[in-house]
Amino acid sequence: MVCSDMTEYISHSLQDTERIASEIASELSGTEVVAMLGGLGVGKTTFTRGLVKAFGIEEGVHSPTFSIVNEYLNGAVPVYHFDMYRVSDEDDLYSTGFYDYLGKGLLIIEWSENILDYLPEDTLFIELSYGEDMNTRIIKRK
Repeated sequence: MVCSDMTEYISHSLQDTERIASEIASELSGTEVVAMLGGLGVGKTTFTRGLVKAFGIEEGVHSPTFSIVNEYLNGAVPVYHFDMYRVSDEDDLYSTGFYDYLGKGLLIIEWSENILDYLPEDTLFIELSYGEDMNTRIIKRK
């Protein structure tokens, strides 16, 4: 369920995107599900890098395209970074171990469009889209 409250941010660089993510992270406890919405190359992994850094994790963040989930366990809270690009139904979702991770740390999900029907009711949605030029991104928090 997407709440009706929305906050919009404008990013003009990778650093802006990470900073915005860090600001949002400051309001999180570390057990939420963060569902990233947006197309290829729009900045989902960059945003994730900012979230992860805000929880004290300095290791390199990269998209879990082939591994399905990357675990970052050396920060203030465990962070589990999922890529649901290849997930098309609940059986696929179950095979990722997603349900086992719920409540055990911060879950960040790229390509969450593929699992919208299975996300917890209190999921935080972050929608990224291209802005007016190639460096600008519109980031909506719902």
